[in-house]
Amino acid sequence: MAPRVPRTTAFWSIAVLLLLVLAASGVPSPLYRVYQQEFGFSDGVLTVVFGVYAFALLAALLVVGALSDHIGRRPVLFAALLLQAAGMVIFLAADGVGWLLAARVVQGLSMGALTGSLGAALLDFQRSDRPLGALVNSASPGLGLSIGALGAGLLVEFVPDPTTWVFGVLTVALVLAAGGVLLLPESSPRTPGALASLRPQVHVPSAQRRDFLLVLPCLVATWALGGLYLALGPSLADEVFAMDGDLAGALLILAMQGTAAIGAVLARRLAGERAMVVGALVFAAGVAGTVASLLTGSVTVFFAAAVVSGLGFGAAFLGAMATVTRGVAPGERAGLLSSVFVVGYLAYSVPAILAGFAAAEIGLQTAAVVYGAVVIGLALVTVTGLRLRRRSDRREAAPVAEPAEAVAA
Repeated sequence: MAPRVPRTTAFWSIAVLLLLVLAASGVPSPLYRVYQQEFGFSDGVLTVVFGVYAFALLAALLVVGALSDHIGRRPVLFAALLLQAAGMVIFLAADGVGWLLAARVVQGLSMGALTGSLGAALLDFQRSDRPLGALVNSASPGLGLSIGALGAGLLVEFVPDPTTWVFGVLTVALVLAAGGVLLLPESSPRTPGALASLRPQVHVPSAQRRDFLLVLPCLVATWALGGLYLALGPSLADEVFAMDGDLAGALLILAMQGTAAIGAVLARRLAGERAMVVGALVFAAGVAGTVASLLTGSVTVFFAAAVVSGLGFGAAFLGAMATVTRGVAPGERAGLLSSVFVVGYLAYSVPAILAGFAAAEIGLQTAAVVYGAVVIGLALVTVTGLRLRRRSDRREAAPVAEPAEAVAA
């Protein structure tokens, strides 16, 4: 029997685990250029290596995303962390594109199992008088990915054999993390339906469906830009701005993803829908700056726009998470969060892959400009949808006027 750990300690332990696995998922981004030069593949193949991770993650989300709602969080977390460690070992052994694809598939399967379970555990352990689950869930992706990408970028710049260091350290850390999970209390009771939950599905509880549809454009816009930066950020820095692609790409990811965590913290006191409106407008302004930098070749504007985009990303994603998880029942948390991340990772992968292949036909710079314009449009759709909903809610809440005949009587 696991020792009893205070709920607050368990909450922050889960938060650290979430940061660890997200950092591991961000580590390969600065290394893609290293592998590309070593194995000699195109930008299109690079985005496939990037995207296959997301597809594997989606497959796991659809199959085991809700499993921890039935068998408990700890068994799922323990097995998935060991699988993540196995992915790091495959990266260590990689000597060609096939190995990279295999490593990313294993990493994606692991993250698919971890995403919903870790997010749900945060909601389970959060204090009722200080609910921080939505904040940590929304701030962690940006912070974790930027930590992983920046750490890997620095190692590429200053260490002779960066891949051995990165993946060796992560293997040890993930195995230790798997052991640490066994010391945490179980936060989800076992419920029937474990086998039925393995049937691939996107489960959104009926009470949350209206909010889920409302936040869709926001999720797609923010995650699509994150996917572009993580997949092609180093290539943009190199080809468009003539910078050292490895370290500059890592700094670009930090500029956007790192400030996303700050944006979430700054917006934490806003109501969910208000945070989405503010975040989406700031995000759209930042992406407009990115488009301007690509057209003018200004490195300063490029990085400043990434910071603004990141701040908007964090606020908007926090608002989306707070809105869609409002009032969700404990036994449906992992399933709902898995559905949210299914949308997120589809937006994170598919557009970036299309941009990688489009770059071969129209050029990377033009592909990125078109990409940015579409993302801005989706952010503005979010703002429009929220305003229309607010007007609709006001009309429904307004008192109904009495008929004139009744007043005369």
